[in-house]
Amino acid sequence: MACDGDIAKEEIQLIKDYVKKTSFFDHIDVERLLNEYIASINSTGISFLNTFLKELKNADLTVDQELDVIGIAINMIEADNEIRYQEIKFFKRLRACLKLSDEVVEKEFPDKEDFFLPDIEPNDDFILDTAFATINLELDKEK
Repeated sequence: MACDGDIAKEEIQLIKDYVKKTSFFDHIDVERLLNEYIASINSTGISFLNTFLKELKNADLTVDQELDVIGIAINMIEADNEIRYQEIKFFKRLRACLKLSDEVVEKEFPDKEDFFLPDIEPNDDFILDTAFATINLELDKEK
C-alpha cells in the first residue's frame, strides 16, 4: 500500500476488513506490525520494499497462500479507485517472487490481464520519498 508514496484511507479500510473476516491474523498484532513496517519504510525507504520482496521470494507458501497474496495485492491497488503505474510495477515484482504459474494466476484472476502485461518502462527502481504517519486500525473484531 505504500509503494506509490501514498497510503489511502481505503487501503487501511481494506486491511481492517480483511483482518476482521479471517482468523489468519488472530495471533498477530496487525496494527503493531504495520506500524513497524511504516517505521522501517520511513527510515530505510526503498530497501525495505526490496527486503520484503526477498523475504516473500524465500517464503514457503502454499498455492492458496500465494493466490491470497496476489488477491490482496490486486484489491489493495484497486482500493482507492486510482491505479498508479508504481503500484502495477510493484505488483509485477511481487508476482515474480511467487512460484505460481501464469496459467494458474490468469485462471484465478481472468479479468486482471492488464496487471500482467510487460512493463513499458525498463527502470525497476521504486520512487519513495514520502514519510508515512502511524496507522491506527482501531480494530474491533467483535463487530
